[in-house]
Amino acid sequence: MSERDTICALASGQPPAAICIIRLSGDRIWKIAGALLDCGLPEPRRATLTRFRDEDGNMIDEGLVVFMPGPHSYTGEDTLELYLHGGPAVISHAISTLTSEPGVRLAEPGEFTRRAFEAGKLDLTEAEGVADIIEAETDAQKAQALRQLSGGLTEQYDRWRAELTGILALIEVVVDFPDEDDAPEETTAPVLRKLNNLIGDIEAALGDRGIGEKIRDGFRIAIIGAPNAGKSTLLNRLAGREAAIVTSRPGTTRDVIEIRRVMGGQVVWISDTAGLRETDDEIEAEGVRRAERVASEADLRVFMVDGSAPDLSVLSSPYRLPTDIVVVNKADIDMAANLPAYDYKISAKQGEGVPALETALSEFISGKASSVEAPVITRARHRVRLVDGLACLIAARDALELGTGPELAAEDVRMAIRHLGAVVGAVGVEDVLGAVFSEFCIGK
Repeated sequence: MSERDTICALASGQPPAAICIIRLSGDRIWKIAGALLDCGLPEPRRATLTRFRDEDGNMIDEGLVVFMPGPHSYTGEDTLELYLHGGPAVISHAISTLTSEPGVRLAEPGEFTRRAFEAGKLDLTEAEGVADIIEAETDAQKAQALRQLSGGLTEQYDRWRAELTGILALIEVVVDFPDEDDAPEETTAPVLRKLNNLIGDIEAALGDRGIGEKIRDGFRIAIIGAPNAGKSTLLNRLAGREAAIVTSRPGTTRDVIEIRRVMGGQVVWISDTAGLRETDDEIEAEGVRRAERVASEADLRVFMVDGSAPDLSVLSSPYRLPTDIVVVNKADIDMAANLPAYDYKISAKQGEGVPALETALSEFISGKASSVEAPVITRARHRVRLVDGLACLIAARDALELGTGPELAAEDVRMAIRHLGAVVGAVGVEDVLGAVFSEFCIGK
């Protein structure tokens, strides 16, 4: 597969549609235009109405074409976009005609944006912002993706790398000129001060509780309770459909069932779990284990208690936090006398009290999302690199404080620079390119 291949793909949504966009990028644009477009190669950056024909001269469609010569294009290469009618027959005929031309092939997922990255048009975090804004469902996701696409994360990482470069320069003065009179005195103290400031900044970024990733991927709410507490009924009520099977038989739910909703302006995954109890049933026991795992990972737990026969053991869960919500269910029937302290009383079956509970869930998620302003970590890839970079900086600080040698400290700082550079794609990125761009759609 030659890097010089001209690539093409449908860059708009799946047919049928009023209009489709077919995008091409590569050095064979001028030959394609001359062979298949009645207008030939159009004037740059001017929409031109023309007829698009196949290799036998048969008309495929009539539409607009826009030519954007490199390097001033998205990919940095010559780019052509065809705006045609969005019917399946037109699209199929157009794509098959284009790929029958020598040196033209279908693009791989994310290949347009990868070429843009390789041409220096954007870095890796900006490329990820492209993917995120395409997939954004909420205003919060869109705002975060736009900030990333416009270089907001790049500025922060570049600032950290610049500070590290300055620190490295100071350390290397000591390494290269240990006995020189013109070497600055008391070099270690300012280096340690700068290192500690940077370590504090990165620790603060890592202490964001994963808000950036949650805005992108979704927050998680787990419904926890004993068997027959009404967890599945509540999930169905929140979903507005029968997502989970509901029966009077305890232990009906054996696995985790999730629904996806937008609450508080954020994407939220709500999980129905198996009833928590001791059981000899191997399958149900596995369901209980999974329920406990989901409970431990959730941002919020809703502990449900059967108001007619309350089992309070669930409230002693080791995963329960003060911010979690206790709900007494089955308010439509007679309540027991020994009810625990609760936040909401509902009837999941009849819907009584559920709107108030939904409001509480939305407010919690909204508050959680706004608890960190402009997070600098939006993906697990960023977090891994920052953790590794932080470890290098701590090792460098220890080497300087213990006097084990500035050479070791310098190498640790170099490693930290590499880790931060890998986030934006400045160094050592071959191992992450495939993972980043494989998440894109074909036409991007």
